[in-house]
Amino acid sequence: MDSVINLSRKEQVIRKAAELFREKGYAASSMRDLAQKLGIEAASLYSHIKSKEEILHQLCFDMAAEFRKSLDAVEKQKGPASEKLKNGIIGHIQVMAKDLTASAVFMNEHRHLSQPHLRDFLLLRINYINRFKAIIDEGVKNGEFKEHIDRKLAVMTLFSSLNWMPMWYDPNSTIVPTSLGQQLADMLVTGLRK
Repeated sequence: MDSVINLSRKEQVIRKAAELFREKGYAASSMRDLAQKLGIEAASLYSHIKSKEEILHQLCFDMAAEFRKSLDAVEKQKGPASEKLKNGIIGHIQVMAKDLTASAVFMNEHRHLSQPHLRDFLLLRINYINRFKAIIDEGVKNGEFKEHIDRKLAVMTLFSSLNWMPMWYDPNSTIVPTSLGQQLADMLVTGLRK
């Protein structure tokens, strides 16, 4: 994770909470644990945040906004669907690599959001997945991709491959996120081509 030197106190709290949620899981993490990780009294936390769920909400919805922003740029591109899909995959990997801890929380702990926040989050996620499916549909229609592929299977395979990244990617490895995204995109898009 990046240095927390230039972050506001609230941002520091959120980053430390993300680390805690990744280590222990959201349900097993307490405000007391978070205060201890920050080296402050538990009561002091409430001057920066309202609740543990506020932190989870901010982490999940901020990440969702980053993913949407990345895909917005891809959808505006001219060119073949295969290139859009590749760029969407690369963008997804780059967003995750920017903050692997927040990405892991986003992928694994969102289920602890209360209603209506969980519903809103799941709708955002479904919309994002459907936007990738639309790119695949475009590729089928214009003859780039196989006609008889199961599009739902294709998009779910794609996300199954991408969303495990926070669990295995080592940010200190020699492979940078753009290169990793390019390799994954080549593998995944090749399987769809005619």
